[in-house]
Amino acid sequence: MFSLFKKLRRLIQLSAMLGLLLTTHFVYAMSDQALFKHAKNAYDAKNEIALAEDVSQLKAQQYMLAPYADYWLMLLKMEQARDEEIQNFLAQYAEMAFADRLRAEWLKKLAKQKNWGPFFQEHANFKREDVAVKCYALLGHLEIGDADVNAQAHELWLTSADLPSSCNALFDKMQALGTLTDEDIWARFRVALQDNKLILAKAIASRLSNVEEMNFKLIDLAYQGPQALLESKPVLVKKGRKKVTVTNAAAFNTRYGAEVNLYALDRLARNNVDNAVAVFGRLKKEFSEENQAFAWGRIAYHAARGHHPNALEFYALAKDTALDKEQLAWKARAALRATDWPTVKNTISAMSKAQAEEGAWRYWKARALKEQNLQVEANAIFALLANERHYYGWLAAEELESMLGNTPQEYTPTDTEVMAIASQAAIKRALEFNNLEMRWEAKLEWAWAMREFDDKQLLAAAELAQRQKWYDTAISTADNTKSLHNYSLRYPTPYRDLFRASARNENIDEAWIYGLVRQESRFMHFAKSGVGAAGLMQLMPATAKWAAKRMGLDGYRHDQIHDLSTNVEIGTYYMRYTLELMSGQAVMATAAYNAGPGRAKKWMASTPLEAAIYIESIPFLETRLYVQKVMANAQMYAPKLGLPVQSLKARLGVIPSKVVAEPIISDSE
Repeated sequence: MFSLFKKLRRLIQLSAMLGLLLTTHFVYAMSDQALFKHAKNAYDAKNEIALAEDVSQLKAQQYMLAPYADYWLMLLKMEQARDEEIQNFLAQYAEMAFADRLRAEWLKKLAKQKNWGPFFQEHANFKREDVAVKCYALLGHLEIGDADVNAQAHELWLTSADLPSSCNALFDKMQALGTLTDEDIWARFRVALQDNKLILAKAIASRLSNVEEMNFKLIDLAYQGPQALLESKPVLVKKGRKKVTVTNAAAFNTRYGAEVNLYALDRLARNNVDNAVAVFGRLKKEFSEENQAFAWGRIAYHAARGHHPNALEFYALAKDTALDKEQLAWKARAALRATDWPTVKNTISAMSKAQAEEGAWRYWKARALKEQNLQVEANAIFALLANERHYYGWLAAEELESMLGNTPQEYTPTDTEVMAIASQAAIKRALEFNNLEMRWEAKLEWAWAMREFDDKQLLAAAELAQRQKWYDTAISTADNTKSLHNYSLRYPTPYRDLFRASARNENIDEAWIYGLVRQESRFMHFAKSGVGAAGLMQLMPATAKWAAKRMGLDGYRHDQIHDLSTNVEIGTYYMRYTLELMSGQAVMATAAYNAGPGRAKKWMASTPLEAAIYIESIPFLETRLYVQKVMANAQMYAPKLGLPVQSLKARLGVIPSKVVAEPIISDSE
């Protein structure tokens, strides 16, 4: 019996050895790329043993991406690794793109251990923006008391952004030290409610000793039924032998109740401004004067975003209440739609320096000055802005009638310069990642290589990317130059036969097609958005199916959305469809392509509107930027395609007045 057991054990050992030999043979037989993918799978599965074997083999074969497999292995070993081991690893790979990412993980480990000496020594080498590391660093300074970091900590505090858990430890420390006051807490509570971050708002309120958790349900009531909460009245109910007053309303005479009621009013205004004004009119006396002014500021903001005709009147009722960045922006936009140029100028002057320096507000301030016959002051702003290569810069140049005389210096990289870029190790790694279809890693490696390039090197890199048909990377790289430019690289024309034929078939502007595709997919046919849009034209599946049926594409299948010619055929058909719906107005058709025809119609005014103002007052940031970029792209493509050239302002045109009785148009179309 014992002999039989020994034989079985020996058989098992031999089987295991055979399996290991077969596995080893399989690994050795794999190509570098296949072995690297095997290593990535091992990392994703947290299989440290398999990954270690792959790393050893990749290093032996001197594969260019072997350092990344080694990096993944170190990430898996991080918690057990000695500090000296991590330091040596970072020294070995100091010039790799992943070095700072690994350093971030080590810094977090050191901070959790409150090992502040090594933390700050290594933090001096950290270059990336990482909020978790920043919070740990601020916490460390507070722990050892070696620096005044209150201003930086308060800047992080007063936001509704989702922050990592390390920031909670920082805020706990600030509160314990008394540098995070109750007023600070109330201020962030208000901001969180404004941005509908209800879970965050409750977490903030829990820091207050005089707010009970049972009252948090009032926040949910304000969100779900704001008017019901605001107008709830006390009710006498029997409870045992006594009658008690109960209500689902938030008491106006407490700080918490006042804030919740302000939030309920904000919610009401978000959905129906006129109703909010009516309810507020009945309840106004319940709010303090300060909170009344604040409420009008919130009502005015929602009114401006909804293009309400009384938005500026509501802003006036806000009196001297402090308006945030978005409230000021929408006050300026409401003034633009009303062609109230003095208010445009004054509102922009009230913005912070950083906001007022944005291209949009410099352009509109200059326009406001020009409209008030302050031409010299306007031209001074236009002249500086006209040197910048973007939508507002080109509009500014046209105001000076200097579009033709303001052509930037063009530069064409030589083959020698392109080959010099191609020989760099980081570039080789980026291209290899791209060949492996590991596009996120490819872009990270490419960006790392670009970090210290001058204009000539950037253009040479863009040319290399374009030769690889890596169009999105070529465009973004060429877009980053400061003085030397190459507009053939910024505005490439791949698929020319396909787009030209579609433009003729649908009788639409080819420059507009190129402008839209450059913005949608950057000519990468495999592009897919987070919401499911696909292909060059970034078609939503439902839209593609609807359009295919309308076009008479018999037998259309969902997978055809990824076919190059079918995607362009359907996309350009939908462009023409939206253009016809919008009576030939390309700006509105572009807005419709992104946000739906119904919304594009809704954003019209009761009187004709300069298209640049229509675009500026689109409520959705994504759509606003989209329309600006598509139309500016089309403007740049027209001369490249041999099409008639016109000014950008002429291309944008004038948006006609809204028809009183319009047919209902579905945004799903």
